[in-house]
Amino acid sequence: MKDIMRVKCLISAEVESLLNQQIKKEAQSSAIYLAMASWCDRNGFDGSSTYFFKQAEEERHHQLKFFKYVLDMGGTSISPDITGLKIEYNSFREVFEDALDQEVSVTQSIKSIAARCHKEQDYVTLEFLNWFLKEQREEEYKARRALELFEVIGEEGTGRWQIDKHVGDIKYNSEA
Repeated sequence: MKDIMRVKCLISAEVESLLNQQIKKEAQSSAIYLAMASWCDRNGFDGSSTYFFKQAEEERHHQLKFFKYVLDMGGTSISPDITGLKIEYNSFREVFEDALDQEVSVTQSIKSIAARCHKEQDYVTLEFLNWFLKEQREEEYKARRALELFEVIGEEGTGRWQIDKHVGDIKYNSEA
């Protein structure tokens, strides 16, 4: 039966495995952002907490898109187990540094899947991944801009309060 199902699957076993790894990465990103939201909330950074709650929801949405795609292509989606999350940060800035690192890691992972799909001439999955590559451009931009607020505003005096206030205002304009 397994061989018959594999024949009906529209993606290779390797691409399916990579997509399931991405499902886990997206779930982990969502959980990381929830941990960041919690830390920010506990430390009085309400604007940043709201920002990270929104990011967590977005990552969960991405996870579900990958999950559904694998199923739609006849594969088996695997619901991941997420453990070992960092819940404490040494500084407000460290939260945003980790957020940028997380987004860069997700981008690299999606690029690796795209490279494999290109090698296999899996143009259907490449087309699916294009949406995520555009999304990652936006996500990395917002993470970098948030981190830049620390340089522009500074953390002295009311700096952290100003940064917290402005984080939610960061917009990405692809037309610019």
